[in-house]
Amino acid sequence: MLQIPAFDLQFSHQEEHLVLPTITSIRVVQQLYDILFQYAITPEYEKKLQYFIVRMEKHIKSKPRAPFSMPLENLKFLDDGLQEMKLLNWMQIPVSIFAIVPRDFDPADEMATEKVLNFLESFFTFNRQPETLNIVVYPSGLTRY
Repeated sequence: MLQIPAFDLQFSHQEEHLVLPTITSIRVVQQLYDILFQYAITPEYEKKLQYFIVRMEKHIKSKPRAPFSMPLENLKFLDDGLQEMKLLNWMQIPVSIFAIVPRDFDPADEMATEKVLNFLESFFTFNRQPETLNIVVYPSGLTRY
């Protein structure tokens, strides 16, 4: 039996996220970029849009079990583009943010962290937030992969 390092899950907060439809491809991402580019009216907005697209492409290429989502708050710069996304079947859903709090392993130990993440995957659908021990947990029943 695999030894799972001891940890706690600490609830942080809830956020509204926009979730990518389950059927997608890199080609769809490029089309979305072309549609949304018209809403990026300043260099700062364009940079935010490029960051969003790069994260989405990276997520799709990793072939995860969980959906791709971003906090609605981080996408407000798109203004009317948010409506375009909803017309393309993006869903707005509440997600919960939890922190993985190690009890007997070093958070820098990626192997131990991966054991914990693999263990948690058998119980619920989530994505790890980049460069943190936080996870975004999706409502059950909405995200079956």
